[in-house]
Parts: sequence; structure tokens; C-alpha cells
Amino acid sequence: MNGSTERAITPWHLWVIGGISLLWNGFGALDYVMTQTANEAYMSGFTPEQLEYFYGFPTWSVALWATAIWTSVLGSVLLLLRSKYAMHAFAVSLVTMVANAGYSYGLSNGLEVMGAFGAVFTLVIFIIALALFLYAKQMAGKGVLQ
Repeated sequence: MNGSTERAITPWHLWVIGGISLLWNGFGALDYVMTQTANEAYMSGFTPEQLEYFYGFPTWSVALWATAIWTSVLGSVLLLLRSKYAMHAFAVSLVTMVANAGYSYGLSNGLEVMGAFGAVFTLVIFIIALALFLYAKQMAGKGVLQ
């Protein structure tokens, strides 16, 4: 192989971060599926106002949420497969998550309904999504992801 196609040695932390990110994003996917299917047991912990809020999302917002969730899961899988496309999947997830948060906290009453905890949790999700994107970008730059 020549230097441009040779894959760098995979560092141990890629497996740890990839595995943890798949679990983290898997929980996000579970939350999405349980919310979209109105799973009674899962949704029973929310107030009637919160349920009305969740079930009142416009279709375009649900589409953004779905894109953010499923591209983050895809990014985790691609990271574990050592594919450079992990970076792209995480980027799409990050952009659609920010756009949907703009709706939730800027164009609707998400802060009022979900409270400070919801806003802080959204910020945590954003920080993790950004970190995963930056990590994948760094690994691609080092030739670990191809």
C-alpha cells in the first residue's frame, strides 16, 4: 500500500468512544421510538402538558429529530467500522439537532414545558454531539478513519 491509503493503527480509545457513543445514541433512538409510538409505559413519567408538547411537534420538527437521532446512531456504527463517513454522519446529526433545538426553545414553548432541566439536557446532548464530530474529524485526519 502507498502512504495515502494505508490505515493508521487504531487507538484503543476509538473502541471505547465508539462503544459508549453507540450506547448513548442507542438510548436517544429508544427515546425517539418510544415517543413516536406513544408507548404508554415509557411516556407515563411525563406531565399532560409535556405529552401535549411532544405529540404536537410539526412534521418537519419530527423529521429533524429523526434525522438527528438516526444519523448519530449511524455515526457511531461508522466510527466503529473506522469509516471516514462517521464524521459526516455526526455533522448531519449535529446540524439537525441544533435546528430542532431552535424550534423547541425559540419557536415553541419548550423551555416553559420542559423547564431548565430540559434545556440543560439539550445542551449536554449538543456538547456530546459536537465532541463526537470533533473526535471523528481528528481520527479521520490521522488516517484512522478511511
